[in-house]
Amino acid sequence: MQWTKLSEHSVYENRWFRVNLADVELPDGRHLDHYLIRLRPVAVATVVNDADEVLMLWRHRFITDSWGWELAAGVVEDGETPETAAAREMEEETGWRPGPLRHLLTVEPSNGLSDARHHLYWTDRATWTGPPVDGFESSQRAWVPLKEVPELIVRGEIPAANMAAGLLMLHHLRLG
Repeated sequence: MQWTKLSEHSVYENRWFRVNLADVELPDGRHLDHYLIRLRPVAVATVVNDADEVLMLWRHRFITDSWGWELAAGVVEDGETPETAAAREMEEETGWRPGPLRHLLTVEPSNGLSDARHHLYWTDRATWTGPPVDGFESSQRAWVPLKEVPELIVRGEIPAANMAAGLLMLHHLRLG
């Protein structure tokens, strides 16, 4: 049951994303127009301390008008690796410079509509460098116990799927 993309062209683009229209052939030979969003990769990073607390950001997302806990994240800039971008974003948004990062997982948060890939990393060492440069990105930065992650997800306090997946993986790795 494989769908075949026969063609694709851009209908709108800016520096953040492109909206494309594809001519797709279904397995039974029918064709359909399918819109898709092309996005730059996203890099995410956090640190887990010796008390099994994870560094998180409490922030508002105006698009969904929701508040929730997240990890430091941002787009991978041209010439950056996802790991380098994750380290940069973590320091800019939290004021903590991560030690050696370990790849946690890569997720495709909406692969029926977009080609977005989110690369999540973590470390167990970080150095405080001072107030975050991008402090406007969150209302609060806090050390949240990993043992509370499943309940925070159930209560809707970690609404982003990529963050929930990464935090559940960290919960499993550290508290297993």
